[in-house]
Amino acid sequence: MPSPIRIHRHPLSGHAHRAELFASLAGIKHDLIEVDLMAGEHKKPPFLSLNPAGQVPVLEDGDTVVTDSNAILVYLARKYAPEWLPTDPVREAEVQKFLSLAAGEITNGPAAARLITVFGASLDADRAAAVAKFAFDLLEAHLDTRDWLVGERASVADVAIYSYTAHAPEGNVSLAEYPNIRALLARIEALPGFVGMQRTKVGLAA
Repeated sequence: MPSPIRIHRHPLSGHAHRAELFASLAGIKHDLIEVDLMAGEHKKPPFLSLNPAGQVPVLEDGDTVVTDSNAILVYLARKYAPEWLPTDPVREAEVQKFLSLAAGEITNGPAAARLITVFGASLDADRAAAVAKFAFDLLEAHLDTRDWLVGERASVADVAIYSYTAHAPEGNVSLAEYPNIRALLARIEALPGFVGMQRTKVGLAA
């Protein structure tokens, strides 16, 4: 019997992987619906009726449709896995800070760098590398005295930064100088229910 939760995704999208990874880590039963980005399926009426922005991921939970990967994380955590999203105002604000980092510098840094090498996007590789360095320097320093980004356990903050950080070498962004970040990635990968994103042999990962 199909799950009431459907995640529309593309296997090479880190934003989509973010949603898929969290659902798996949190033990939320879901079905994955492939969206053929190369064929332009995301720009055609059936998909646009779910997300007028024409982007993956899209979450369907019964009659509820949620777009934007970070919004999906918050929705799923609030409804199905509250232990992944602190309710203490200070820690919730900390989580929001890292969701913003994921939507801002992580997207414009390592994710943009990877778009160039994996998809041939016409973006500024030097700028993407500089933004990635800024984001990773912040994360590395933050992790100097802690195992997780917020609190004493994994949260949606860790999930939000995982995919594009782990795959940064595909965009020619090295993680060699960031032992704390690499340790965080390893901790996430060791969690029950972890599912990886499809790797591409490009950039430093070639």
